Amino acid sequence: MLPTAPKDALRRGILLQRTRVADSTWASEDAARTAWLLGALGKGPATVALYASRPGEPGTRTAITTLHDAGWLVLLPRLGRRPDWAIFGGWEQMGPGWGGIPEPTTPPLGAAALARADVVVAACLAVAQDGTRVGTGGGWYDRALPHRRPGTPVWVLARTQELFRRAPHAPHDIPVDGALTQDGFFACGEGALSHIGKPWPPELS
Repeated sequence: MLPTAPKDALRRGILLQRTRVADSTWASEDAARTAWLLGALGKGPATVALYASRPGEPGTRTAITTLHDAGWLVLLPRLGRRPDWAIFGGWEQMGPGWGGIPEPTTPPLGAAALARADVVVAACLAVAQDGTRVGTGGGWYDRALPHRRPGTPVWVLARTQELFRRAPHAPHDIPVDGALTQDGFFACGEGALSHIGKPWPPELS
């Protein structure tokens, strides 16, 4: 187990780096990430657990709207001490939740609702080749992900600059199966989703 300090330092570095990304760069990268995500998900419709993004992190608004309009069931988090999910019913049925993060105003479904998802797409600050996900430190996804069906893939949205060969890891961290960046889908772990994932960038340190 690596100490908490390196993980906190990585978080601070990524958050600082994100503040320096121009709006135009976010827009172009989000468009590319969304295209890769929709392509990886396929035609469906099925059920996907996503997250409603805030400014300064990989955006999900276009993906949520596109999937919803195509007949997908989109589950979004209701953030709190205990995991909770609700169905996206349109942007008019969204309101500010914890930390100003948008969340559905539709009825809460509880943690067990995640078992309905065919794919889970989580937020992150960094991800390593072995699937280690570095989040904001609250542990919400580590409490939520055990409620998914066995074998349900977990993907994250990130910038390519946030992919690492290794990242600090704790025993409770749940590994993810792939990372979608502006440059494509990168498989994590040994052979995880390798049939759709690109090789991990060799230039990463």
